[in-house]
Amino acid sequence: MKSSCNVVVTGMGVVSPIGIGCDEFWQSLIDGKSGIAVREQLKDSQSSLRIGAAVDGFDPKPFVKPRKALKIMCQPIQFGCAAAAMAFESAGFKKEILEQQVSPERMGTVFGTETFFADPAEVARVFRSCTVADNYQHDRWGELAMRQIQPLWMLKYLPNMAASHISIALDARGPSNSICQGEASGLLALIEAADLIRRGAVDVAIAGGTGSQMALTAMLYRGTENLSRKIADPTGASRPFELNRDGMVVGEGSGVVVLESEQHATKRGATPLARLASWSRGYRAPATTQLADSFQSSISEAIDIAGLSKDSIGLVSANASGSLGHDAGEAQGIRGALGDVPVVAHKSNFGNLGPGTSLVELIGSLLAMDKGQIPATLNYETPDPECPVNVSGSARSFDGNAIVKTTHSATGQVATVIFEKVT
Repeated sequence: MKSSCNVVVTGMGVVSPIGIGCDEFWQSLIDGKSGIAVREQLKDSQSSLRIGAAVDGFDPKPFVKPRKALKIMCQPIQFGCAAAAMAFESAGFKKEILEQQVSPERMGTVFGTETFFADPAEVARVFRSCTVADNYQHDRWGELAMRQIQPLWMLKYLPNMAASHISIALDARGPSNSICQGEASGLLALIEAADLIRRGAVDVAIAGGTGSQMALTAMLYRGTENLSRKIADPTGASRPFELNRDGMVVGEGSGVVVLESEQHATKRGATPLARLASWSRGYRAPATTQLADSFQSSISEAIDIAGLSKDSIGLVSANASGSLGHDAGEAQGIRGALGDVPVVAHKSNFGNLGPGTSLVELIGSLLAMDKGQIPATLNYETPDPECPVNVSGSARSFDGNAIVKTTHSATGQVATVIFEKVT
């Protein structure tokens, strides 16, 4: 995607089950740390919901100003705000001199989110009030809910509120948008943010994704059909591309990158971390049998647009979650497009984070390119012949000038981005 307006990454922030902040996150990847554990409230359950990758030790107060805004933020929105604050700071922006660094009208926000699920405890009182002699009377809900639920309760869970809070906090007065396309949402948000810069609509864009697959109501709604049954071995449950995989593990978290035009970054003295070489996005029917072709065509299109050789790709950050069919389709697509390129699957460390997954995984690979080292894919012990990709169960060196990040959602969205080193 050669253009007179190149797009670069100048800042990154992450809130994940294996670390808050890029330094802690990267160290956990290199150390082979797993964030998957037994959930205390479900420790006596024999359901696949018993295990998950939660963000422990998270305190939103240092990141969210004013603090009273926390009252109208569910936890995934807090994750997004924290990751955005970290990314903004790492990009070198300072609020006290912000208008000297970028015009607020030339800064936008695009975030991948979802319909956030409410905490049952917040509405339990109303449900109890509507129950008479063990029978739930739905006609009482409207009247009692209006009296007993906090007036601003709904604002805590609306999909657009992550981008809204971040735009207000960072004084980003340009375009603000929210993408709700499942696990692909974060990467699609990055592509839309980059397109804003390429079109000349903004100079700087905050792009991210945030979500949680851990909410009890969400888990009950989605069911356990696609989840791993390895609940007796939490750290060994998430096994992307591996022969003995049996499903994904749920998690939560957020990843954010600050994008800006290379010209703008140079003008303000910022140091770009990577340059966006190209992207590809589209829709394919979500049938498992079509995934290999979907991934292969998406990656090949992005390679062609970037004008790069396959040999320049040092790493593919895969979407793989441990799904039997989906992992195989993605692996075959990667192999068909790029051959024996090294592949990493970060969901082995922290499971499926929902809309935050693709951006957190992308940050892991941007760090790998910067550090010159590829972290291990955990639990990769027995290769699956149906997954013919070059995955390693141990860390290895990064050799190349670019990375590829792929993603797809259960409803058929497929996307690929390529980032290259800034020389």
